[in-house]
Amino acid sequence: MKAIAFEQQVESALAAPPTDPQVRVRVAHLLKRLFPGEQLPERRQDQRYPFPYLVHLTRLAADGLTPTDQSIVVVGKHISESGFGFYHFQPLADRRMIASFETVSGQWIAFLLDIRWCRFTQQGWYESGGRFLRAVPCPFH
Repeated sequence: MKAIAFEQQVESALAAPPTDPQVRVRVAHLLKRLFPGEQLPERRQDQRYPFPYLVHLTRLAADGLTPTDQSIVVVGKHISESGFGFYHFQPLADRRMIASFETVSGQWIAFLLDIRWCRFTQQGWYESGGRFLRAVPCPFH
């Protein structure tokens, strides 16, 4: 039943006939993949927000507290008050890192991030996410 309602929504959204009839079919197929009719119930307690920005992740020294000079830049996916999801090119060797975010005013804020999961995507990227443990000083500003 949900699948039929979703297909009707997709058809309504694509009501204007495209030049190539295959455009409509292919976009509908893509939307069905992105928004499947039978989604799992949301387990998260916090509202997630799209966050398509670059973020610096800094490795920690062996003590688990001191930032090193080794950082990578990742691409944000979602952010919430309790955590952050992101994309990256290589596997991460560390479970805890400092995530540094540039604010609209150009200031930097940072959090100790406990990376809880990682998966390899079909496009050759990794997708990971974790929880913010506490605010920390930005390691490079």
